[in-house]
Amino acid sequence: MIWQSPLRLWLLLGVLALVVVYLVMQRRRSRYAVRFTNLRLLDRVAPERPAWRRHVPAGLFLAMLALLVVGFARPSAEVRVPRERATVMVAVDVSTSMLATDVEPDRLAAAKEAARRFVEGLPDEFNVGLVAFAGSAAVLVPPGTDRDALDEGIDRLAEGITGVQGTAIGEAINTSLGAVKSLDSEAAKETPPARIILLSDGANTSGMDPMEAAAEAVKAEVPVHSISFGTPSGFVDRGGRPIQVPVDGQTLKAVAEETGGMFHEASTTDELRAVYDDIGSSVGYRTERQDVSARFIGLGLVFAMGAAAGSMRWFSRLP
Repeated sequence: MIWQSPLRLWLLLGVLALVVVYLVMQRRRSRYAVRFTNLRLLDRVAPERPAWRRHVPAGLFLAMLALLVVGFARPSAEVRVPRERATVMVAVDVSTSMLATDVEPDRLAAAKEAARRFVEGLPDEFNVGLVAFAGSAAVLVPPGTDRDALDEGIDRLAEGITGVQGTAIGEAINTSLGAVKSLDSEAAKETPPARIILLSDGANTSGMDPMEAAAEAVKAEVPVHSISFGTPSGFVDRGGRPIQVPVDGQTLKAVAEETGGMFHEASTTDELRAVYDDIGSSVGYRTERQDVSARFIGLGLVFAMGAAAGSMRWFSRLP
């Protein structure tokens, strides 16, 4: 926490002085009571009251003063706030290799479940779109705030939905960039704050060179966060014949490094969820410094009302 007017904190010495004065007065009062030798008369003029009640209003009042002084010093802190016009494109590999069962129930089903959870964790005002890719790429859901449409799009993710087999990582990036730039009338001239989340299990085998697409993402200032999903022992069953489809994340890693994004490897559903949670915390918000003096002033006012209520309740007077 940073104080914009730190010299005002010296006023806390005044509050400390009041605390000392209060303690001294309480000590003198107790001595006077001891010198009052007529105990029956003392009971009449000063009926017994629980000691802690006497100190509650004064304690709350002094705490209020301290909080108001802190607020007066104008403290500021880093606060996470949602990005304005933020756009996130989720690109999911739907090639045949994503049917490997090395991740239960299979890579694609696990990816769909994790993508759905990721989207649910983003602020409602975020624009989120969905791209499916195999040998080519297609926008299933254009970026927007309609979460029902996005959920339906995730349900439609299936092998062969793009019509061409293969793994076109470059096409997935390029298609996602095109969707971002078509967000609204301003997006074509000035790309909105955007991120591409790319999930695949293999190296590029068709379409545009991924590094060329990454260069375009750099120009647009759109980082690509990539996730390599699967295990080295993955395979798919084709006509009773197992075909090895080991995960290969070298291209995904290179793309992430080139664009300033993050690269993650996940070999289980739980790991994939954790990756999405990590990405969501970085793309969902920006950190900015804000004045938080209202927090201290508000709490001080609550203490003031508590002091007044306690004083009137127990002593029929204001502090």
